[in-house]
Amino acid sequence: MILAIDIGNTNIVIGCMDREEVLFTERLSTDPAKTSMEYAILFRVALDMHQIDPVMIAGAIISSVVPQITPVVRTALRKTTGRQAYVLGPGTRTGLNIRIDDPSSVGADLVAGAVGALALFKPPLVVVDMGTATTLSVVDRDGNYIGGTIMPGLRLSLTSLVSRTSMLQGTSLDVPKHVIGSSTAEAMRSGIVLGHAAAIDGLLDRVEEELGEKVTVVATGGLASKVIPCCRHKITLDNALLLTGLSIIYGKMSGDENNARKRKGIN
Repeated sequence: MILAIDIGNTNIVIGCMDREEVLFTERLSTDPAKTSMEYAILFRVALDMHQIDPVMIAGAIISSVVPQITPVVRTALRKTTGRQAYVLGPGTRTGLNIRIDDPSSVGADLVAGAVGALALFKPPLVVVDMGTATTLSVVDRDGNYIGGTIMPGLRLSLTSLVSRTSMLQGTSLDVPKHVIGSSTAEAMRSGIVLGHAAAIDGLLDRVEEELGEKVTVVATGGLASKVIPCCRHKITLDNALLLTGLSIIYGKMSGDENNARKRKGIN
């Protein structure tokens, strides 16, 4: 049983995994001001809520796009479980063949999502990850990560719009009933939510055109459940995709470490 942690710009997702089975997931706010003790308390509360004793945790793994928080969370995990967490980063043996100009520039979250998708679906694949940014990661028919697209996320787009239009404060991200809004608020919801869905559909069309074949599409992320049902492409929603990928990568990393210890004669 391990803890898989994905640190995003907006949320920290914590998942407890038993092999590739997700026992629970919880979301915490990403807060650079929190101390390791504060995060440790939150992790302990999450485990207690799901009746899991910390001594049952065999290890942990972290993917992060917020480097300044990574060591804080790592320390918090050690305080909670007594285990030193692995951190997914450049040079980590993931089994994913990354074929772009600078493989080290691919975010740890995108790597974990691609690894999780390849374990569950046959390539070619597109992984749509909807968080602070909305990313589309493309894996070709041979299982190679070949790049993708990045655009502002749903909430970021809304925040940017309302910050410059003082009369439009308080607009929600609820799915609109109609494309043609009969009020300013409805028109904004239509533009943000349905516009985002249309953008994803349009990008998928262009990806398939560029690849010359159809792709399997899987989506994840905190806001995916609002937008993906509005898309016209067939898209599978899997909110635990990154955690699945992290669990697989943990198995490779822990196996590599155990093999290294055996080669050195360490028990």
